[in-house]
Amino acid sequence: MTLRPIRTKADYRAALKEAEKLWDAEPGTRDGDRVEILTTLIEAYEAEHVPIAPPDPIAAVAFMMDQKGLTRRDLEPAIGSRGRVSEVMTRKRPLTLPMVRALSKLLDLPAEILIRSYPISYPGRRAA
Repeated sequence: MTLRPIRTKADYRAALKEAEKLWDAEPGTRDGDRVEILTTLIEAYEAEHVPIAPPDPIAAVAFMMDQKGLTRRDLEPAIGSRGRVSEVMTRKRPLTLPMVRALSKLLDLPAEILIRSYPISYPGRRAA
């Protein structure tokens, strides 16, 4: 494959295939340089053509808890009692603005992620 800009889905698939073949190449070698350039081209194409949806707020909280080695008990200062944390994490109660502010600070998460709407399963209601 000749190195050139990725302009089409076919170019993209070919670049992915080539990069996969060269993935284990030693850095600084001809193949290592080639895979590095391909990766840059692929990332540029994906940034423009493959949008990534913002994460669900509760999924983002769970992910950051995992990354930081936190438990639900660690969320109590930001959310409230153990029961309240459980309700929020099981989507039975929505995040409030004070919770968003506290979680943003605690988890180093942008508030923009936490204020997004997400499904809530209120007790006694059937899912639509």
